[in-house]
Amino acid sequence: MKSILIVLATILMAQCTKKVAPISEIDNKNGSISYLALGDSYTIGERVATDERWPVQLVEKLQANNIAINSPQIIAKTGWTTAELDNGINAVNPQNTYDLVSLLIGVNNQYRGLSSASFKPEFEALLTRAIGFAGGNKSKVFVVSIPDYGVTPFGQKGEPEKIAKQIDEYNKIQEDICAARGIVYFDITPISRNAKTDLGLVAEDGLHPSAKMYGQWVDLMLNDVLSLVKP
Repeated sequence: MKSILIVLATILMAQCTKKVAPISEIDNKNGSISYLALGDSYTIGERVATDERWPVQLVEKLQANNIAINSPQIIAKTGWTTAELDNGINAVNPQNTYDLVSLLIGVNNQYRGLSSASFKPEFEALLTRAIGFAGGNKSKVFVVSIPDYGVTPFGQKGEPEKIAKQIDEYNKIQEDICAARGIVYFDITPISRNAKTDLGLVAEDGLHPSAKMYGQWVDLMLNDVLSLVKP
């Protein structure tokens, strides 16, 4: 049984490609503000349509608030750890300076059993890169917490309490680093835990967030992000 779960987990966490591309670079034709979203399956929107990804929903909400923002450039892939995101950024090699940069990473470090001690410097290095992509302007960067997949149908087959504890540990590392460096931090983890009683917040694979959950993340972020991009 254990071996079956491992195989299933590998498929779900690292290899699912339905409806999404690994890395998205969308032509920027909508406005003057540029946006770079860095992450993993949660940013690329595993198992949701392109327009249902949270960075895309965020842009649509900003545009609805009269913000002339481009479609997001997304560098993300299902299964990526902090180290793999770093390598993915190197592969794309963005040359632009962006008006808004987001970072959501870490779940696959936790899932693979990588230590929080190794996560801390790797996350901080990625945050430094994100600030660099914002031209050194920390006020244009925000971090999104890691959701708790332990409450999903997939996570409930494993050790949900252990997952929750480790996700909290990783998130505390991120939150403390963001506080020390003056970076906006959005804690969407409580929203993700509502999936335990609302399966409408879970995608069809029983693991990743649905468009509905991503929409709730965006609602949480919107006012603060508006303040980041307004002149």
